[in-house]
Formats: sequence, structure tokens, C-alpha cells
Amino acid sequence: MDVNTGFILPRTGLELRNRAVLAAITNKQSGLDGVLSDAEIGWLHRRAEGGFGIVTTAASHVHPSGKSWEGEMGVWGDHQLPKLTELAEGIRERGALSLVQIFHGGLRAPRSLTGQQPVSASENTEHGVEEESRGLSDSEISDLVDAFAEAAERCERAGFDGVEVHGAHGYLICQFLGTKTNRRDDRWGGDLAGRALFLREVVEAIRVRTSDRFLVSVRISPQIASIGVSLSDSIELAGMLADWGVDIIHISCWDAFVGADDEPENPGTLTRRFRRAIPSSFPLLSTGSVWTGGDAEFVLGEGADLVGVARVAIAHPDWASRLASDDFDPARPPFTPEHLLDAGLSPVFVDYMRGWKGFVTDGRQ
Repeated sequence: MDVNTGFILPRTGLELRNRAVLAAITNKQSGLDGVLSDAEIGWLHRRAEGGFGIVTTAASHVHPSGKSWEGEMGVWGDHQLPKLTELAEGIRERGALSLVQIFHGGLRAPRSLTGQQPVSASENTEHGVEEESRGLSDSEISDLVDAFAEAAERCERAGFDGVEVHGAHGYLICQFLGTKTNRRDDRWGGDLAGRALFLREVVEAIRVRTSDRFLVSVRISPQIASIGVSLSDSIELAGMLADWGVDIIHISCWDAFVGADDEPENPGTLTRRFRRAIPSSFPLLSTGSVWTGGDAEFVLGEGADLVGVARVAIAHPDWASRLASDDFDPARPPFTPEHLLDAGLSPVFVDYMRGWKGFVTDGRQ
């Protein structure tokens, strides 16, 4: 399978110019009120111009209580609409489809940013958080379901093609999915169906509030031992997502070239494990350590329909369009600050990247 070939999303008939997806990347360039900056809009427009089939925004909180870091974009207020519209229109003009990744930080939304105690499925804490979370009440969970749906509706009004519901990486939805972070004994906890109910109601509420052509992708982590997300549960959840009418399931593998952490006797990659477990017609997006065109072809060969990248796209905005060239060998980190600025990062974004080990020449080594 060739990453440069087009792909049609079966439920809507929307066509992608290729199978390359810009995954959500934190960049800390938005305003205190969640409004997109010109720098963040320019960074994403540059990647759309660079040939990606889908461009996904950074994680965007759906409620003021869900903000997890400084400079995080928001989709919880109409004051954010003008810049969201500018972003969506520019991505479309450059030939890509657009997704806004929507989320709530839950346990990882600190009081220093939100002004309130963090919330989660249950009372939880983990290394690095400012204080223990409190468990959400039944009515508060329903209110957050509405917040996700309202945010998705706002994204459609702005002109985006869809949203990616962030159920991965230990944020609020993932906290509901995990057996260690969700210890509830009501309808929102217990077995997988109960722990997945929050996600299911979010998806269903988005469907009610948006049009038939609006895309809904869901990103999940195949396994996170510290939270209690197991591979077997995630594979079962993937089957549920297919039944719920989700358009794309995005598995965040971190490394798409290795197998399961908890099943070393099974050498199959995570991508292949999920492909075997879900209907062949259900679009599968896989990400994790992809750098070269050969890497992308490998992931597609393992059964993914779409391949997502993040780090390589930071340094190489035209990565997707250059894959057709046989001699394209994208340089690897560390990169100079000047290289990153030329690639469309703002000084704020470059400074954030200095915290990534070995990514910037004058950053953390």
C-alpha cells in the first residue's frame, strides 16, 4: 500500500488526497483565553500546504476546567470562533481535511490553570500533579458530555471537517477507561461497558449536535499499565467504536514497530492486532515513531489505512508531499533553532521543543 494514494472515508464519502495524517502536537502558542494565535494558525496552515491528507490541531479543551497546560487552545466559547474559522478555511484552501482534537485534562488540569480542584472518574493522584482530584458527580459527567458536544458543534460552525475525541494518554476520557483510575460503582464504572460509557455518550452527543458529514475520530492508547488500560480492553473497545458509528479509530502506539508490552510471546505489532480485531472497512489510523517513507509503508502494510506523524512533521513541514521522491531522507534531530524557525515554529514553540530530549541543539540533551 502506498501512503501517497488517496483514501475515501466510507461513512461520509469524504476523500483524502493521501494517507498521511498530521497528528495532534502540543505547541503552547494559544492565548490565555484559548484563542488561537496567528503563530499557531500559520504552523498548521504550513503543514496543510506541505501535503498532509488530514491536519489535526493540538489538543483543545472543551471546558475551562479541562485546561492542562499554558498556551493551550480552547473550543469552549464563541469568542474563539473567528480564529478557529480562519484556521479551518486555510486548511481547506490548502487541500487537506481538518480535525480538532478535543479533550479534558481531568486529573491533569491543575488548579493553577483552572482555579479549581482537578476532577476525574474517581479520587486520583499521580506523580507530577499538583493535588488529588475529586470524583465527578453523575450530573457533572453529563454536563461534560454536553461540553464535548457543544465544542464539536462549534468546530463544525467554524468549518472543520470533524473532531478527534482524545481518549488516550491518560487524560479524562482515558481516566474513565482505566481500571486503576476509575473505581466507580455506578453506571460510569465497573466493567468495560461502564468505564466506556462516558466516551460512548460523548460520541453519541456529538452525532446529535453535528451534521451527517461531520467526522468523528477517536484516539485511544492501546495500553497504559499505570492507569489500568489493558490491550485486551482496548481491542474490545475498538470493536465498540465501530458499532458506535465512529469514522476513524486512532491508536497511539508510541512505537508502531513493536508488539504488546504485556504479551511478549505474541510478536505481532499493535497495528496488526487491532486490524485483525475490527471490521476491514473500519478506518484505522496508527501513529508511533514513524520517520521515513519506508516506516509509513510498514505501518500501512501492518493493516493501517492511515499513518500519523508528529515529530518528523515539526521539522519537515512538507514531509507528506516529499514522500513521493525516492531520495527523500528526512534529517533527524537534533535541529538548530534556526531550522525550526524556518519550518514555521514560533520562538515560543521552539522553546517548548527545547524540553524534548535531544530535539533542539541547545535544548535538553
